[in-house]
Amino acid sequence: MDKTKISSPTDGSLYFNIQADFGFTKHPGGLKATRELLNSCKVNKDSHILVIGCGVGITPCFIVEEIGCKVTGIDLSSGMIEKAIVRAKNKGLENRLSFRTADAQELPFEDNSFDVVICESVNAFIPDKTRAMKEYVRVIKPGGFVGINEVHWVKEPTDDLRKYAELIMAGANFLSVEGWRNLIVEAGLQEVQASCYKMDMRQQRIEEMRGIGKEESLQAWKRFIKGLFTEPAYWRFTKQVLSQPGMIFQFMKHIGYGIYVGKK
Repeated sequence: MDKTKISSPTDGSLYFNIQADFGFTKHPGGLKATRELLNSCKVNKDSHILVIGCGVGITPCFIVEEIGCKVTGIDLSSGMIEKAIVRAKNKGLENRLSFRTADAQELPFEDNSFDVVICESVNAFIPDKTRAMKEYVRVIKPGGFVGINEVHWVKEPTDDLRKYAELIMAGANFLSVEGWRNLIVEAGLQEVQASCYKMDMRQQRIEEMRGIGKEESLQAWKRFIKGLFTEPAYWRFTKQVLSQPGMIFQFMKHIGYGIYVGKK
């Protein structure tokens, strides 16, 4: 197996390095949410899409298979990008897909380069969300769309719960529904739409399975279980998550997700 070096400090946080090694990234709502995001952004076969935080390439590959358009994916983790490139080649999609390591806060693209920018469960991890959103707007063409899928707090968390979420999810900073919507409005986008949903963990697991298939999902979990016995980083991460078991259930009760779309 091509194993990502999860101990390397240049590859980013423990949370993301394990996901890259695990070979499986996810976002709320799964493929159902992705389809809604694409429909709201009016994506068609002639679109050129930039996927921010593309992870191991699941969403970019899905978009090309589903719609047939051109997709560029970026991610801050070189390990994620390596896995995304392999995924695209294995699926025979490399002619319509390209990937590169890049920071959402400083996109390496010219103004007006894309028809659509989408990102799923990404902005919560970006330190300067305002700067990143302005970058999304900069690189889309006039009349183009920015669409994000993000977790939000459905009720105000306690300080302890917020710190727990930050601890186990690489410093993630979730906003309220109004917080995410205002971020898009303040970036100068028009006709902003927001659709909000409750978290359904059963449906979430079903959608995740659909995203990568049963066989790949099984292999990913096998790698994770093996990692618990062979990689100290896996065990450290698991201990963090389980350090306060009650917090996990509190966290799930406090969050939902929303799809937010605006037009340039």
